Amino acid sequence: MTPLTQYGRMAEKHWREHRPKMVRELERKGLLHQMLLEAEEKTKDEMATIRTQLMQQGSTAQQAHDQAWEMVREKYILLPPEES
Repeated sequence: MTPLTQYGRMAEKHWREHRPKMVRELERKGLLHQMLLEAEEKTKDEMATIRTQLMQQGSTAQQAHDQAWEMVREKYILLPPEES
């Protein structure tokens, strides 16, 4: 099994706390690890694209990284809480 990176571990912690129903369903189907890997991969890919664009516009590498993270994190990693 492919180990998770910091993004995958962050997603798992966040999902378990804020999306417990989704996590239970993914675990029941045996898909949790696969979905965490997909979330981290999409995050890394999208961040790389945005980072490159921002650096071409004059941002430093750190500024570009921080801005890209803020733009992408809630799409795949820090999902909104489930309705109770």
